Amino acid sequence: MERLVSDELWELVQPLIPRPVRVRRGRTGRPRVPDRAALAGIVFVLKTGISWNELPQELGCGSGVTCWRRLREWQQAGLWQQLHRVVLDRLAQQDLLDWSRAAVDSVSVRAKRRGEATGPSPTDRGKAGSKYHVLCDRNGLPLHALITGANTHDSRMLAPLLDTSNGPPNQSSRSACSGWAGSASTAWNSS
Repeated sequence: MERLVSDELWELVQPLIPRPVRVRRGRTGRPRVPDRAALAGIVFVLKTGISWNELPQELGCGSGVTCWRRLREWQQAGLWQQLHRVVLDRLAQQDLLDWSRAAVDSVSVRAKRRGEATGPSPTDRGKAGSKYHVLCDRNGLPLHALITGANTHDSRMLAPLLDTSNGPPNQSSRSACSGWAGSASTAWNSS
């Protein structure tokens, strides 16, 4: 478990984890799997690409379903966005973010179960799909990501990616690229 979740990573994640909801009638069911063990299970599944049900019990991370539920619980609590912010702050303190250039890219994926951010895919015969839009620094480090329907044109998401409160750490709430965002949105909207 130590290999999957280093002490340094755990120091970043632990303060962000929401406290579990207490059961009113005392303890019911099995004891809760420790958060660090659940995080190790999540990391293992995401690194190896195995299904949640195939998570080896020998790792001591609980069942795959337990780790999946914890992943969902933490997603709803906003833990991953907070962790991303903390990591960007740490990288900025170490002067490892290079804002001299940025790259924006997107990818379309199928959305078989549909959802809020889906739309007819122009590249897959109108089937439901989503599109991930990502802003990276010069070194390819992801700084911001948005999800939209697959039918959203990339040009419409340029300004929201650049003009975001998730801009460079230790600066004002607007991105260092906000000048680009203003001129980009004007250019795209006028055409």
